[in-house]
Amino acid sequence: MKNVSRENQPPFDPQAKPLLIVLSGPSGVGKDALLSRIRQSGYPLQYVTTVTTRCKRPNERDNEHYHFVSPREFQEMVRKEELLEWANVYGNWYGVPRGPVQKALGNGQDTIVKVDIQGAATIKKILPEAVSIIIMPPSMEELVSRLDRRSTETPFDLALRVKTARGEVKQLPQFDYVVINKEGAVDLAVSEIKAIITAEKCRVKQREIIL
Repeated sequence: MKNVSRENQPPFDPQAKPLLIVLSGPSGVGKDALLSRIRQSGYPLQYVTTVTTRCKRPNERDNEHYHFVSPREFQEMVRKEELLEWANVYGNWYGVPRGPVQKALGNGQDTIVKVDIQGAATIKKILPEAVSIIIMPPSMEELVSRLDRRSTETPFDLALRVKTARGEVKQLPQFDYVVINKEGAVDLAVSEIKAIITAEKCRVKQREIIL
């Protein structure tokens, strides 16, 4: 079993209630890279993988980056009420599976989910005590550059994502916290996310997720 240093542990409080952390941000801002780095650090979080009908990209792995399913399978999950929230984003369906979230919180585990801006708003309506964090780029110019460099979209899709991102950054006031993910400074952004969790664990009045 991998040893985890104490610096990777949030303050221990037997009375602290488990947190549901909602990580969101515009496309291309680096959410996957941040989650991957948090995992590598050994920080004690339960990671709930989003379900999507989007095609898998060359660098992605099923059940790690996303659960890749067919449109028919996705709609069946909706029909069975197996998703906490779902939305159509850029022509593909995305959703957060309800069961793993319920199980993790029921076991007292802090849980993190990655969703788009629309999904974050939906979860906050359902579970207002969730801790919402928006990841932002230092500037729109840098975000456009990141999207362009990853070369995963057609020119039309790239223009659509940039247009959508310009609207999404205006949703900043909906969130509890903001973390700026600067180019080449992933560890700094990760440390800020961990600091947010630490601050939440030190609250006098604990958040309580009822799901």
